[in-house]
Amino acid sequence: MVRKTGVSRRDFLKGAAAAVAAPYVLTSTALGAADRPAASERIVMGAIGVGGRGSDDMNTFLGSPEVQMVAVCDVFEDRRRRAKSTVDRRYGNADCAAYNDFRDLVTRPDIDAVCIGSPDHWHVLHALWAVRAGKDVYCEKPLGLSIEQDKALRTAVRRYGRVFQFGTQERSSWSTRLAAEIVLNGWIGKVHTIKVGTRFSISSPNYPPMPVPEGLDYDLWLGPAPWAPYTANRVSNSHWFHISDYALGFLAGCGIHTIDMAAWGNGTDRTGPVEVEGTGEFPRDGLCDCALAWNVDLRFANGVTMNFTDGNQNPLGVRFEGSDGWVFVKERHLGGTVDAEPKSLLRRPAGPDEIRLPVSNNHHQNFLECVKSRQDPVAPIEIAVRSDTLCHLSDIATRLRRKLKWDPVKEEFVGDAEAARMMGRPMREPWRI
Repeated sequence: MVRKTGVSRRDFLKGAAAAVAAPYVLTSTALGAADRPAASERIVMGAIGVGGRGSDDMNTFLGSPEVQMVAVCDVFEDRRRRAKSTVDRRYGNADCAAYNDFRDLVTRPDIDAVCIGSPDHWHVLHALWAVRAGKDVYCEKPLGLSIEQDKALRTAVRRYGRVFQFGTQERSSWSTRLAAEIVLNGWIGKVHTIKVGTRFSISSPNYPPMPVPEGLDYDLWLGPAPWAPYTANRVSNSHWFHISDYALGFLAGCGIHTIDMAAWGNGTDRTGPVEVEGTGEFPRDGLCDCALAWNVDLRFANGVTMNFTDGNQNPLGVRFEGSDGWVFVKERHLGGTVDAEPKSLLRRPAGPDEIRLPVSNNHHQNFLECVKSRQDPVAPIEIAVRSDTLCHLSDIATRLRRKLKWDPVKEEFVGDAEAARMMGRPMREPWRI
């Protein structure tokens, strides 16, 4: 393992005593192999939230010879059992622990890092507990349910000296990097407009309350969110993404990718806009209540207007428009294609004095490398907060439907108490940031 740090939540003496009593067997896994470091050199990891995207992340890390996955956690019993079985098959043993409560995982002193793939309303709390327990964190996007949550996590990551990688995988895409370098080097002239399009959210009917099924800790699934009667669609991936108690809809769930790509190419990924205004269409009834459509203008001090919409208005992707041309790039899951006018920009080599962005061709591997080197990965906490803030500002603007002034240095609204109150969210007891 890389290190042993952390704070205990429960008494580990019984487990320690059992370990002393058990016979010690030196295995080939412990010794390592030609393509696999010895156990003492591996990064010991745990996975929190192993359904859907969280399962993908766990499997990706599990496939790395540099990782020893030792624990999984999910409030759905079937998911954690399935994840444990996957890990145990990988190593040919039954050693992987399966937890219902994430606190039992993050307080284990042998774990170096965690990957977080839980529902959006849990991301910041899971990450906060992890970094305060001395763990490095790979966290799926988007970040928090409020700007205040995002800022609290940023403070903790730096205070505890942790490595944090945000799951904006476009930062590890050659096409996004190429498009951003074309723009940052001035090859399309002075940029005036960036058009950002992403998938829109869904509406749904209301559903009757249902008994909570066995094998689900529903109270822990809700966690900091307001109490609500259980219905199967509330906790399904097809619906909770679009319920404002748990997410901002695809405005953030998918939009975080394209808006982060836009900020990277605009050179504003460590600052923010000075003004935002927009409109949105919301469901009038039903379980899902996030914006179905939106059109938001984020204006920056460099004179650029970032027009952020659902995919029915702007094409899916990011289009940078300048005085001498344009460049358009799609996300990798849409092909990762990049186009430009003039076309010659796509073949133009960067000169020795021109801007070259950090190169990462594998987002998960970049995180592992930085866990070892203690350097910032390609999507560190500061950029995560700034990009996530663009989504929050857009959501707030669509709800207030008026022009809002934003101070990107103080990270606060200027002269608007109502907007300022929307920077935070209450949490259900006993949860707090």
